[in-house]
Order: sequence, then C-alpha cells, then structure tokens
Amino acid sequence: MHHAALIPWLDPAMIIGNAGPWALLVVCFIVFAETGLLVGFLLPGDTLLVIAGLLSHPIAGSEHGVFGINVWLVALLIGLSAFIGGEVGYVIGHKGGPAVFERKESGLFSKKNVERTNAFFERFGGITVILARFVPIVRTFAPVAAGVGHMPWRRYTLYNLIGAILWGFGLTMFGYAIGFIPPVAHFVESYIDLILLAAVGGTALVTLWHYLSERHKAKKAAAAGEDVTTDAAEAEELVLDTEVFDRAPDLDGDGKH
Repeated sequence: MHHAALIPWLDPAMIIGNAGPWALLVVCFIVFAETGLLVGFLLPGDTLLVIAGLLSHPIAGSEHGVFGINVWLVALLIGLSAFIGGEVGYVIGHKGGPAVFERKESGLFSKKNVERTNAFFERFGGITVILARFVPIVRTFAPVAAGVGHMPWRRYTLYNLIGAILWGFGLTMFGYAIGFIPPVAHFVESYIDLILLAAVGGTALVTLWHYLSERHKAKKAAAAGEDVTTDAAEAEELVLDTEVFDRAPDLDGDGKH
C-alpha cells in the first residue's frame, strides 16, 4: 500500500480505526446540505457519492472499507440523508413562503438559480423533484421551490423518496460497483490515502471556487448597476403556480406536455 510520508495522519489504518464513522457523518451532512440548505449548491455531491461507494470496498486493515461498515448500510444512510434534506428544504419553502427568495444576491444566493429551477418545473412538472437530484444547483432549490409553491406534500414526499433512492443510494452503489474493475480496485487499495486526500481537498476547493465565483458574479452585476436585490414583489413572481406540479413532462422539449 502506498503511504504519503509527509502526511502520516492519512495512514489508512489510522483513518479506518479512528475517523470512519466521522467520515461517513461528514458525507451524510454534505448530502443533506445539498437539498436541505440553500447553500448546498456549493457542494460537489455527485462526485462525493461515487467516491464514497468506491471507498466502501474492503481494504487492508478493514473488513468493509474506510467507513468501517457494510456498503449497503453506507448507501442506505446516504440515501436517508438525501431524503431528509429534501424534506427539510420543502418545509423551509412551505413555511417561509415567497420571503425565502427575498434577499440581496451574494455568493450564497442567486435569483437566476431559482429561475433555472422554475424552468425545470415548467418543463417536467412534478417529476422535477426526481430529476433535480442529478442536476447541480437545481437539486438544491427544487425542494424549496416546491414548498413555496405548495406542491402537495404527499406527492412531493413520494418523488423525493424516489429521487433520494436513485441518486443517494444508487450513485453510492455505482461507485462501489466500479471498484470491482481490477485496475480500479488495485489503484484504490494501493493509493487509498491519496484518494482520501483528493476527496477532502477537492471537495473544499470546489466548494470555495463555487462560492467565490458566485460572489464575483454578484459584485460584478452590482457594479454594472443591475438590481441585485430581490424584493417582496420579485420574490412573489418566483412562486410557481400549483398547476405546474400536475403537468406531464415535456420530454422532447417542443413545449407540449
């Protein structure tokens, strides 16, 4: 097994023995934040899920992998986190109403992100809740938009459950399946410490890049004299009509449902 001499604290045995449960907790929180908190769009969820599945393969020093538990349980907990996040996002939108969209644009909020999400609902109807799981940014704002627009809760929860299973559970198991490819399995076993470093460091860097990028766009728009504040009237305009959630999807994009 390859060891990074300059970073001995990344020794797999140490990570597996001491940080496994905490590492999984961090992954679950990130997955939750992607749909449960309006800042979640800054986080690279898809890549993280695949890596989580990949790292669940048994390696030297652990019967199950980095997290120390069976991959089925890892995938189940990640899927559950995705589901709970979706429910929290819906409640925030439902209870907060249009006021959720009232704010000054910054690195953590953009009216364009809401409009992009609304466009998905306009085209695909209620199943956007499922499809949104696989679309960065949209998966963060879809639960809130559905809540603000008062999408029927029972229907939303059903779609949210399906989406959480396909995305959270599914992508994690997909990552685990990739580990059965001999070259990949050998690479993971030999360079687990570097993969962990890349996963942690990469997540932090991508999150920071997204934040700075969004913040720069907001400042640039403000400097150009654009209206970067979403007031009550504009927030009200962002609320979806309830009938949107009943539409059949427009799969070919011709404008007909």
